[in-house]
Amino acid sequence: MPWKETCVMDMKVQLLADWMSLEYTVVGLSRKYQVSRKTVYKWIRRYEEEGPPGLIDRSSAPIHRTWATSTEIISYILAIKTKHKDLGPKKIITILKKKYPDIAWPAASTAQAILRKEGWVKTRHRRKHTPSYTEPFIDSKQPNDVWCADFKGDFLLGEGNRCYPLTITDSYSRYLLCCRGLYHPGYDPVRKYYEQAFREYGLPRAIRTDNGTPFASVSLGGLTRLSVWLIKLGITPERIEPGKPQQNGRHERFHRTLKEATIKPPRHTLKGQQKAFDRFKKLYNDERPHEGIGQKTPDEVYRHSERAYPDKLQEIGYADELTTRYVKPGGNIKWKGDHVYVSKLLSGETIGLKQIDDRSWEVYFSFHLIGIFDESLGRILAL
Repeated sequence: MPWKETCVMDMKVQLLADWMSLEYTVVGLSRKYQVSRKTVYKWIRRYEEEGPPGLIDRSSAPIHRTWATSTEIISYILAIKTKHKDLGPKKIITILKKKYPDIAWPAASTAQAILRKEGWVKTRHRRKHTPSYTEPFIDSKQPNDVWCADFKGDFLLGEGNRCYPLTITDSYSRYLLCCRGLYHPGYDPVRKYYEQAFREYGLPRAIRTDNGTPFASVSLGGLTRLSVWLIKLGITPERIEPGKPQQNGRHERFHRTLKEATIKPPRHTLKGQQKAFDRFKKLYNDERPHEGIGQKTPDEVYRHSERAYPDKLQEIGYADELTTRYVKPGGNIKWKGDHVYVSKLLSGETIGLKQIDDRSWEVYFSFHLIGIFDESLGRILAL
């Protein structure tokens, strides 16, 4: 859908309508309208600052603009707000323009920033959703390119406790690396068995999961304690789209086989269930041929990774063209005198920012893109 000259304004309007529907990410809009992410962010920012007039094409001639708002302008805005507490920034600027037409008043977005800084703006809380994973999946061309991990649907043991089977397979060879029954699908037990697999088999390039706990969260970039640890190990935490299990199809098919072989019926205790999982793991890897790998068994195809699990995590480094910032204990970074929230999950870590235009920066944690910092809004946006 190219930007034809005869319908550029229509395209902009439709793009903004799609954005406000909350059904598209910036990456999705970029693909739909065949424009760069930079262009998408530009029109979103102009619309948020100026409304519909901001969509009109502008001259490319250089202009001189001072971004600092004078204390006199700020005092006028605060005086109106103090007198009329129910008025928002747009109405305040409208009143001031009518009352003092000779003064160059700032945009409503600037007035809103002033009011927010002075504590006059109450933040509306939207229901948070796990941010979409927008990077292309790594192709599984050889063992350890991609591991797949998930919890097979939990079920009730005979003793009355629920069992959550954590499974990890190598996507290329179908090799079953881990099948462990847990009482709870939390961070600590999952990391324990991830680490056990890493020590035994080495490190993969990526681990593909769904968006459930503890693999993903509503934090920036969908980060969790688990994915932060993986990134520090140099492993890409891939996430399938919600409602699209076919993106992890091999692992889903494996789960059907696992269920038929080990959970019908469930064992009485977790220890007994684990024995069933262990017997299945040996049979699945050593004796069961797979059509997708030429009727070979996973054990015949799989080989250990050349990347060994390190004794100590290496310090994260960034290329010279990236601007780095230390994330403070509260999850903020300092940017031109202001505090910008990133994530408490990255407290004590260093992030990198790569400039993409005069007001926008890509935000990286190690090699992993986690968001876009918009200087005009003073916050980091989800991808």
